[in-house]
Amino acid sequence: MNKYPKELKESIIARMLPPNNVSVSEITRETGIPKDTLYCWRIKALKGDIAVQPSAHNGLSSEEKFNIVLETASLNEVELGEYCRRKGLFPQQIKAWQETCKQAHAPLAPKADRTVMRTQKKEIKKLEMELRRKEKALAETAALLVLQKKVRSLWEDPEDEKQTTGRGSK
Repeated sequence: MNKYPKELKESIIARMLPPNNVSVSEITRETGIPKDTLYCWRIKALKGDIAVQPSAHNGLSSEEKFNIVLETASLNEVELGEYCRRKGLFPQQIKAWQETCKQAHAPLAPKADRTVMRTQKKEIKKLEMELRRKEKALAETAALLVLQKKVRSLWEDPEDEKQTTGRGSK
């Protein structure tokens, strides 16, 4: 079971509650803390089981976070720890901000590619529906053929078989 520092826990809870109301999924992306843990913390805070003190770093702008990422990019683990203690931050926060910065510059698919992909998805869905319909029809036909064989075998008169075999022996 992970034991998170009290300060980190309090700052995250403060971000999840009003007036900030940051979503649990966003905090999970930033910190890597599981959603279930965050929901549990929020429920306990709302019940009053956990004391919540507002974090001083809730109001960091994107530019400030980016500057922190730049400042800490060349630091080793020990230096990063010292920096975090000085600034009242957590290494997990900075790592999450680094990931956000990396993803911010990922190339987006051009509009034409997205249109083609959307068209292909629709075509795939249409073909899958047609395939399911044909599979049902095939299964129904197979069931009817089996049923037809069973009906013929039930309604076939055993005396007819004797007469046909009897005629051939005379």
